[in-house]
Amino acid sequence: MNRRMARLNGLFQEEIAELIRELRDPRLAPIISITSVDISPDLETGVINVSVFGEAEEKKDTIEALTHATPFLRRELLRRIRIRHIPALTWVLDETIEEAARILELMRKVSPGPEKPAG
Repeated sequence: MNRRMARLNGLFQEEIAELIRELRDPRLAPIISITSVDISPDLETGVINVSVFGEAEEKKDTIEALTHATPFLRRELLRRIRIRHIPALTWVLDETIEEAARILELMRKVSPGPEKPAG
């Protein structure tokens, strides 16, 4: 990925995160994090990876709420980011943070405690 696309992805990530904080949809989980944004080089599509802290139903509802809010978010992005075309946004649930936490917990359970020095 070139520097321009990396900057654009970062800009989209910041702006989308800020816009989501402003949304007042009761379906949104209290803790939502935009883990990454991947805008295609032709600016036609954008995949937004979202980490949601909560139960499976909250995650599903949050993705549905974000999908429902997509037209509003695209309009706001067009107003905030001065580019000619805002890509079509696709929301993807990113569970890598929860998976990593689960793996760390499993590793803690199977690893022995710290050894005490003799003497």
